[in-house]
Amino acid sequence: MQLRAFRPLASLGLVLTVTAGCATLPSDPIARPDARTSDSVPNDPVEAVAHYRLRIAQLDDVGPQLNAVISLNEGAAGDAAAARDLPLAGRAVLVKDNIETRELPTTAGSLALAGNTTGRDAPLIARLREAGGVVLGKANLSEWANIRDTDSTSGWSAVGGLTRNPHATDRNACGSSSGSGAAVAAGLAWAAIGTETNGSITCPASINGIVGFKPSVGIVSRTHVVPISSTQDTAGPMARSVRDAALLLTAIAGEDPADPATIGAARVEDYTAGLDTSSLAGVRIGVLRSAVGTRADVRALFEAALADLQRGGAVLVDVAYAPPGELWQATLPVLLHELRKEMDRYLGTLPGAGGPRSLADVVAFNAANADTELRWFGQDLFEQALTTTDDDAYAKNLATLRRLSRAEGIDKLLADNGVAFLVAPTTGPTWTTDLVNGDNFAGGIGAGYLAAIAGYPHLTVPMGAVERLPVGLSIIGGQWQDAAVLRAGAAYEQYRTAMVPSPSFRRWEP
Repeated sequence: MQLRAFRPLASLGLVLTVTAGCATLPSDPIARPDARTSDSVPNDPVEAVAHYRLRIAQLDDVGPQLNAVISLNEGAAGDAAAARDLPLAGRAVLVKDNIETRELPTTAGSLALAGNTTGRDAPLIARLREAGGVVLGKANLSEWANIRDTDSTSGWSAVGGLTRNPHATDRNACGSSSGSGAAVAAGLAWAAIGTETNGSITCPASINGIVGFKPSVGIVSRTHVVPISSTQDTAGPMARSVRDAALLLTAIAGEDPADPATIGAARVEDYTAGLDTSSLAGVRIGVLRSAVGTRADVRALFEAALADLQRGGAVLVDVAYAPPGELWQATLPVLLHELRKEMDRYLGTLPGAGGPRSLADVVAFNAANADTELRWFGQDLFEQALTTTDDDAYAKNLATLRRLSRAEGIDKLLADNGVAFLVAPTTGPTWTTDLVNGDNFAGGIGAGYLAAIAGYPHLTVPMGAVERLPVGLSIIGGQWQDAAVLRAGAAYEQYRTAMVPSPSFRRWEP
């Protein structure tokens, strides 16, 4: 195990510290030819691990200091050597630091869990290893997966500092899988695993210019993953192509007796099957123009993506949808009720001693360590969750969400319009990071919230850029239509005409 130095926010400039054991690097690592591209990744998995570690030293520890990686697995090279002949062939994967791996702490970005080395793999990680995937290390995240406070800044955690967007280092990487998205975009790993409750895979994937897939809830186990919601949480792949995302999903998907949501889930054996021959010919796709947002440049990019879909043979159907007020009113109470119960269950069963055993313990820890944990924003959502205890109100609100997001939401939109999928921009381009005022989603929030609340599949694929800042196209399907959604995304990749920018590793300039 290799823990990397904690970088306090007071030193978020170009602090020239290099991970122990890495070679001395030139004073300007960005100028090196291999610092701008991952096209030269060696085929041999052991050499690939060394390649990624060097890039992490060049781009995460010094230079632009992306802060995308929290810790490194010292045994990754050995694991890669042993996995050469398995399906994933030793491919190196970064894991969001709210998912347990046996050799590294699982912190959720919080100092309260800094010593949380459980010695166990989450079932999804055990499946990853069985398929030949290699845990390269842990990725930074928005602390506690962005559920601590309403004024939080995406990409910041007390353990990992602030994740920077490799396309514009003064811009946000979105969250909560911010480190996973930034790392894949920067070529620090073959792929990454993120988690999502509502937008935490798809937003960072879109804003960092990569592919992100939120599966139907139940496709992937949530056991030994720091929780928020029993009805919305899921892990999912983040990669540079739909094929790579599907390959990673195939490895981590599976039934888990400890996670009831996985029992009876309609998985397929191989999510890469049919990707190479996928077609949009004659496929009816619903267009959610109401979810485009207010920016004319995003709308123009979306219209170009729609033209690409049509060029691929898709039949586009305008679909009208406006989320009812009841949906928003019920959402937060459900999440807070589930957060309290699920967090108490998770923390209460952690091995070892000395750490928090309940959400109330975490709230107390943060208050006692306010100079580090509460420096930039508070914990009002945690505090609200402690008092959200009405089981009857929870059941009523959950029923409302299920009805409005499923039967009267995605299911109805698909059936009434005779379409297979819904499409919209995932979100607008990234915003300037502001630790004082928090996030700014003025460019629009897309329609991913509907898939998140319903627990249905949502894929984001890069569709181009606005002022060199990536923007993704969302493809949303019905429950268990994960494979079909991935095939549609792979087909769109073939017909996309817009250029997808490479990271600049510098501040944004007009």
